[in-house]
Amino acid sequence: MILRKHQLLNEIKDGSIFLFGARQTGKTTALEQQFKNAIFFDLLDGDLKRRFRERPALLFELLQDKTADTIVVIDEIAEVPELLNEVHRLIQKKGLRFVLCGSSARKLKRKGYNTLGGRAVPCYFFPFVSAELPDFDLEKALLWGMLPPHYLASRPQRLLSAYIDIYLKEEIKEEALSRNIDIFQRFLNVAALSSGEILNYANVASDCGISANTVKEYFGILEDTLIGYTLPAYTKTIKRKVTQSPKFYFFDVGIYNYLMRRTSLTPGTPEYGHAFEHFVIQELRAYFGYRHNDKQLSYWHTYGGKEIDLVIGDAECGIEIKSSDEIYGKHLGNFKDYHDEFPNSRCIIVSNDKMSRRHDHIEILYVKDFLRMLWNDELFPAE
Repeated sequence: MILRKHQLLNEIKDGSIFLFGARQTGKTTALEQQFKNAIFFDLLDGDLKRRFRERPALLFELLQDKTADTIVVIDEIAEVPELLNEVHRLIQKKGLRFVLCGSSARKLKRKGYNTLGGRAVPCYFFPFVSAELPDFDLEKALLWGMLPPHYLASRPQRLLSAYIDIYLKEEIKEEALSRNIDIFQRFLNVAALSSGEILNYANVASDCGISANTVKEYFGILEDTLIGYTLPAYTKTIKRKVTQSPKFYFFDVGIYNYLMRRTSLTPGTPEYGHAFEHFVIQELRAYFGYRHNDKQLSYWHTYGGKEIDLVIGDAECGIEIKSSDEIYGKHLGNFKDYHDEFPNSRCIIVSNDKMSRRHDHIEILYVKDFLRMLWNDELFPAE
């Protein structure tokens, strides 16, 4: 049994939560592990879904006699969003606490369903992280990603293919794009080429043969269905002009590699470097999502071409990600301008250089040392 780092019982101490996460991140398994004494409704059960669709008030009837603070888990709430009115009543009148689970809030927002007016806090669930896996294999993670079924599989490529196919058929068709499914598939492939790059909607539109507005809409769908996310530019700067546009990343490096048709990665190549950067940002995003969700993650890029891959919070820390086996002076150059702009910021390089050390104000950390320190809360302790 693999225990997940996200302790959801802590999230629900003060009330109810919406738990969102992309498909197959392991939400249901974690809920079953962590809420063994809760009342559990799985709306993928066809008969249960049918009965609730026919009579949403049945939920209130089933739960109205439960004591206050009883925990109720409803998995795949978007299958019967009409239940949210009854959830609202049970929270308000009976004091019950709910964990409402789903792969996206888009279906609820798009059709104007009750999102409980702040009575349920949104929380997010991510793929595996390195600290959850006793024999973590970095090379496997870089190529096939960290979605539980894919990381644990002996033949993950077939599963990745099925994952994209199911995503297109079940998520995108629900967005009323079924007539344009081939165009969206082409957009997905072009979006993969843009992953980790500064977004230029006009260029993507040109490559796809669609309008820039349609491209923006499609990127919005990727974000709302949690298959991707944008990393904003850090723009609070005094001395230098910086890029304002966001970057885009797929939520899991394995999805990115599959769309790029990669079946192997060779250290020292640009492809390996892109996957390495993607993976480290993926780990940091999960860490801050679980431990410090008030911290914004961004990147910093000057008009002169100097870039810091990740900026934590209000320039409290800048992180450069290099897949090189040895870090030399040439790898430190971007921090010169950054440190001049933000002299009080911590500076870290994460790399494959096994000799973790300090060079002036820059900490050079071997990726495995970095991951261990990260999940032991040694790098960003709670304030």
